[in-house]
Amino acid sequence: MEIVQIVIVIAALCLLVKPLGTYIYHVFSNERNRTDKWFGWLERPIYKLAGIRSENGMTWKKYAGSLVLTNIVLVAVGYLILRLQRALPLNPNGIDNMEATLSFNTIISFMTNTNLQHYSGETGLSYFSQMAVIMMMMFTSAVTGIVVAIAFIRGLTSKGSTIGNFFADFVKGHTRLLLPLAIVVTLVLVGLKVPQTLDPTVAAKTLEGGEQQIAIGPVASLVSIKHLGTNGGGFFGVNSSHPFENPSPLTNVIEMLSMWCIPASLTYTFGRFAKNRKQGWVIFTAMMTLFLVFLSVAFFSEKAGNPALNALGADSSIGSMEGKEVRFGIAQSALFTTVTTAATTGTVNNMHDTLTPLGGMVPLAQMMLNCVFGGDGVGLVNMLMYAILAVFLAGLMVGRTPEFLGRKIESREMKLIAVAILAHPLIILAPTAIAFMTELGKGAVTNPGFHGISQVLYEFTSSAANNGSGFEGLADNTPFWNISTGIVMLLGRYVSIIALLGVAGSLGRKQWVPETIGTFRTDNALFTGIVVGTVVIIGALTFLPVIALGPVAEYLTLR
Repeated sequence: MEIVQIVIVIAALCLLVKPLGTYIYHVFSNERNRTDKWFGWLERPIYKLAGIRSENGMTWKKYAGSLVLTNIVLVAVGYLILRLQRALPLNPNGIDNMEATLSFNTIISFMTNTNLQHYSGETGLSYFSQMAVIMMMMFTSAVTGIVVAIAFIRGLTSKGSTIGNFFADFVKGHTRLLLPLAIVVTLVLVGLKVPQTLDPTVAAKTLEGGEQQIAIGPVASLVSIKHLGTNGGGFFGVNSSHPFENPSPLTNVIEMLSMWCIPASLTYTFGRFAKNRKQGWVIFTAMMTLFLVFLSVAFFSEKAGNPALNALGADSSIGSMEGKEVRFGIAQSALFTTVTTAATTGTVNNMHDTLTPLGGMVPLAQMMLNCVFGGDGVGLVNMLMYAILAVFLAGLMVGRTPEFLGRKIESREMKLIAVAILAHPLIILAPTAIAFMTELGKGAVTNPGFHGISQVLYEFTSSAANNGSGFEGLADNTPFWNISTGIVMLLGRYVSIIALLGVAGSLGRKQWVPETIGTFRTDNALFTGIVVGTVVIIGALTFLPVIALGPVAEYLTLR
């Protein structure tokens, strides 16, 4: 029965890929279609007010510059709100201003689509901050990732010197994609008993006859965009394990599909842009193959129970339920854990710190690879980066200039890809080592030994991958952790985005090369296997030693 639950969710996702991927293609194709009629009335005043001419294309440098400057303005406004929230409206609980380093960490976290939280939502933020900062950035950061993917796809598939107009793409991503989807999901969640109110608390009678004030608020609207935007920040401190955020197995499935559908569907969108839908299915299959391997490890590890408790004769027939909600069980907990780190969402419905060693290795490994579906937009870009690398390596082995989608892959593109690939492990491993070398870092570790290594490694991996989930055994609300993870989140987001937009711009300017009998095909099962192999080999060479020091060593000590 548990396997059936998992199969149903995966099947539902597969059914969503084609229609949603087609819709996203029409949103960003810049060809006349029905979405212009449906949403043009809303977008035209925005374009006029902002002085945007949607038909004007941009070079990759202008596109990247517009993206970064827009994000900087949003960060500045959001930071001021967090620092002044006590004096602002919609603060019925009288929550104080957020501390400076925590404000820095929080605003960077949500602008980079990471949503790492070193605070508890219901006690750290006013309703105004939740809506004007957190929810606003859940939309803008997600759209930023999506339009980067669209720009990258245009660079690979179009025959022009521009990759689109950032501001037009940014507006369309909100009006035509995320806002309509978020409204629908919000209404569904409200119908399934997720609160949506501006009341400060709700009074409840306890079993002893006393009265308890329980925090509520505009929960459903935040939960919808936190999943659709692969954001992950919870309204409550315990995130989607809270019964107000995720009350039932049905809402659990809806939340999983919400965070999974856009990253998965963008693969089909890529196929539509490439005018070869097999190209999209190759990328989707590579992602799903990796996902199923990781899901199997997580599920069977948690189902087998804790080795240490099993050795003591404890009943493990229902698996390792420590840190999990009974209403979800092993299947939906393991699936949620795998989905949320595959899609780099960061929302959690169980405590990752209490996963078995191999179960805890799964979210770590997926964030290290950062391309098993990945976040909205950036996951597809990262997997296409590996596809280009795979083509380059295959071309070297046969002594032929590598080509991908009719474009020659040369030194400029490979240098930029090398920057993106090497930056990711550098900003994970270097800060992890520094944290263990300083008392400021070591003092936050609550579990000495191998599990403590996993705690610190997980925090920086989650930050670098713009995931935001945590082992949560780490005492991380300190200036050291707020500043260090904030810097890692910035580098993890913008270094790869700028480098890969450079790749898109370079490829977009190249002459199209006609396919010949010697062209290496990239739309078949063989290439799928090569891409998967490239991802696994690069990931293993980079991260296997530190994985061995953390979860693998912990597993061996518990056997």
